[in-house]
Amino acid sequence: MAQYDVYVNPSKSAADGIPFVVVIQSNLLDALATRLTMPLAISDASMKTPTSLCPVVLVKGQRLHALAHFAAPLPAKLLKRPVANVAAQGSALVSAMDAVLSGF
Repeated sequence: MAQYDVYVNPSKSAADGIPFVVVIQSNLLDALATRLTMPLAISDASMKTPTSLCPVVLVKGQRLHALAHFAAPLPAKLLKRPVANVAAQGSALVSAMDAVLSGF
């Protein structure tokens, strides 16, 4: 399980609007039973989201907003097979977490 791997959202009740989650946790913490994840929500053109907090991530050609303010740990065993890896967009995800933690 690599940092920035994208998985199908294991929450069936939230999967309609948030089809994927991305692991943002460092690979150095692989021994933990959980992974810090960021939800990837379907982009809504009417939704005004600051891109510094909710950067757009491309997964399988789909534009999704990474919701840094909803980052949460999930049990690693719920994350089955990665469907993509967004390491190329990793700096935007880290910046979004910085915005949550430090306000900028």
